[in-house]
Amino acid sequence: MTLTSISPDHRLDVTGLVDCAARYAAEVDAARRLRRESVAALVEAGFPRHFVPSQWGGAAGGFAPLVEAAITVGESCPATAWCATLFAAHGRLAAYLPERAREEIWGQGPDTLIAASVMPPSGQATPVPGGWLLRGEWGRASGVDFADWVLLASTVPDGDGETVRIFAVPAGDFLVKDTWRADGMRGTGTNTVTLHDTLVPEHRTVALPELLGTRRAGHARCHNVPYTLVAAVMFAAPLVGAALGAVADCGSTGAGRPSPDPDVLRALARSSPEAYAARLLLKEAAGRADQGLVDARTIARNRCDAAVAAELCVSAVDRLFTAYGGQYGGHGPAEGDPVHRRWRDVHTGAGHGALRFAPAADAYVKAFLG
Repeated sequence: MTLTSISPDHRLDVTGLVDCAARYAAEVDAARRLRRESVAALVEAGFPRHFVPSQWGGAAGGFAPLVEAAITVGESCPATAWCATLFAAHGRLAAYLPERAREEIWGQGPDTLIAASVMPPSGQATPVPGGWLLRGEWGRASGVDFADWVLLASTVPDGDGETVRIFAVPAGDFLVKDTWRADGMRGTGTNTVTLHDTLVPEHRTVALPELLGTRRAGHARCHNVPYTLVAAVMFAAPLVGAALGAVADCGSTGAGRPSPDPDVLRALARSSPEAYAARLLLKEAAGRADQGLVDARTIARNRCDAAVAAELCVSAVDRLFTAYGGQYGGHGPAEGDPVHRRWRDVHTGAGHGALRFAPAADAYVKAFLG
């Protein structure tokens, strides 16, 4: 199918956020959550409103500027870039909710912070008059400590079968459990959401299949492409920033750092092109999402390119970590060293299900070779 090409010319101003992210990178890693200053800076940069429909004061922006901004912020702090990107991405998901819910979310302005836990579906949703009763736990909701709303997915009855529905729940109706203990991306505060028999009105729900296809004419391009076309691309962007940041760290000679030895320089010569190749892959994938044909091949190619970009980032930081650690007696850089932190962040981020290469490759082969 062919979708109308809309010029996604909105740009995110990340200058202040980059400075804030760099200043607090070590602190948010240790605290396992962002600082409020970082959250305020990502709002000021325009991330939460980036995909919000123009009707509600949002930018209805494109994927290419979001990916580029996420990479730039990720060079300073991948965890901050991860949360900023997802706050934008979840605004796009919320745009699929019925109009009454959209008014509740954005009626006071487009900078609402929306967290989400939609994959895999969790909890229990019971149909009741006027809506649904939700209870249970939903894990891995990045940035949820600061969220005004959260999107949660559950499997529900649908005729003779089942489907997945997404439910919008406002702050005050859910609890957050401090469960995030990952090795990397610690600062994302990817904690668990808990609900106890919470009523969600029918107008605050949407069926997941709505997000998997294209929509009717008249919607902005960013609201008219399948979730599967763009999800992996957005998840990969902070990892590319982390890999580029590791390249910069290994090449620097700041206070307390030895001058790069020959092993580090050779690692830089190999890892730097890998990181930039990953950036180019995402740039091309985001461009395909912003304009042109959307079909099974494009979706498969974007998924595969994002997965390969993540693998390139892992390869780049592994090589740098090993070579850079050789300067410290072969034991690797200390845990608080920026190279160590970026290495942890890339490995954790690359473990996300959306960036697994095997299913992406299977989809690619099926789409291109039948």
